[in-house]
Amino acid sequence: MTHEELEESVPLYAVGALDRNERQALEAHLLSGCVSCHAALKEFQSVAALLPLALSPITPPPSLKATIMAERNPASIPAEAVPNEPAKQSLEPGEWMNHLFPPVAPARSSSLPWALGFATFLIVALGGYFAWSVSTERSVTTSNIQQLEASLKETSTKFANLQREAGDQAKALAELRNELQQRTEETAETKEQLTQREGELEEIRVQLSQRGNTRTVEAPQDELATLLRIPNAKAVALTGSDVAKQATGFLLYDSRTQKVWLYSVNLPESPAGTTYQLWAIHDKPVSIGTFNMDTGKAAHLLVKKAPSFVEAKAFAVSLEPSGGRPQPTGPIYLLSQS
Repeated sequence: MTHEELEESVPLYAVGALDRNERQALEAHLLSGCVSCHAALKEFQSVAALLPLALSPITPPPSLKATIMAERNPASIPAEAVPNEPAKQSLEPGEWMNHLFPPVAPARSSSLPWALGFATFLIVALGGYFAWSVSTERSVTTSNIQQLEASLKETSTKFANLQREAGDQAKALAELRNELQQRTEETAETKEQLTQREGELEEIRVQLSQRGNTRTVEAPQDELATLLRIPNAKAVALTGSDVAKQATGFLLYDSRTQKVWLYSVNLPESPAGTTYQLWAIHDKPVSIGTFNMDTGKAAHLLVKKAPSFVEAKAFAVSLEPSGGRPQPTGPIYLLSQS
């Protein structure tokens, strides 16, 4: 037999499926020291030792135990009855290899049920732990959802209350605004009526003065208070020029009654033969009146019937000869901003 044929018969030898002649030829080849066949035989013997584990166990019949127990003490066989066994011409399949390569003893089948039971217990335990974890996590999640729903409900209630309060406050504010507007209109109307009454009283005073040939003298402070109560009175500030940098002035004018009130401070004393003259400047200066200035005193100029200067662009005070002039000829001491 060739080496390839002998190598192909190694698996059959490992399971005892060769006839006597083939077995003897392979054993002689193995004894010659073939390394590849030795290795192949060892691998196939290991696989053959595991083959019984792949078989399904079969329950023995109930009578098997009784048969085995009955044959534990069999009758002695006479010596002469035992036939002489012929001498073996070769080893049984695989016996010579047991001396060279002891086969690996397969695991005892009795440990397999225990391993399966432990694996089953482990699987059940892991499944129970997983189910407990899922149930606990679901309970915690449900509790958190309920808390969030309660918090959301409470927040919604608070928000609704705030909206209602904001609406009430807006309504109250609108009512206050309407009431304030009404009061403002009533105040403006009252001021207008008061102004009309003051004008009427002033006209009555003038008429009485003219009829009785008497002269009514009023203090400048009273005239100032009267002008300040008039809402349409015009106020003009005057500043000192280069010849009187420390001088200032303040002018009030009511176009309806044509009254002018001037208050000046720090104007120099008007020399003898001179007087200060107040001008309203539009296209050309228009004289309003004259006044004198004593040392250390302020001047108050009150003109009952001043010329109309509603369109005046500026006001000025100049130093003129006594009695005044139709146009300014002297230096300017006070001047308003245009």
